[in-house]
Amino acid sequence: MRGGLFTILTTLGLLLMPSCATIVKGTTQTIAINTPGVPAARCQLRSGAIGTVEVVTPATVTLEKSQENITVRCSKECYQDGAGVVTSFTEGMAAGNIIAGGVIGLGVDAATGAMNKYAPETIIVMVPIQGCRAST
Repeated sequence: MRGGLFTILTTLGLLLMPSCATIVKGTTQTIAINTPGVPAARCQLRSGAIGTVEVVTPATVTLEKSQENITVRCSKECYQDGAGVVTSFTEGMAAGNIIAGGVIGLGVDAATGAMNKYAPETIIVMVPIQGCRAST
């Protein structure tokens, strides 16, 4: 009887244990958005997971992680709009979750976004418009 109770409690504990990436890496990440040579550009970051977030460069912003890439569009007077993508990658430890956390651990990490990470910095190139004089 003792062995059976131990097995049940151990199994229950493993099932209720949070997954690896959720604990180790968390569900948010701080990223940088830069527009070299063009300070104070206004940028909109968009994805289904984060909605729309607005920043002014150079910027750092903390976002909920997701498997979705984030589109970025930056604008500033006398510059052509710049665009780019903050790419989402799968964390390397997600594979280890199959061994340590099983399907449940993998499911928790997938649902929380913890198994994903974004590129830490995204550079948006903005080209000056010839002959444009910014209003003051």
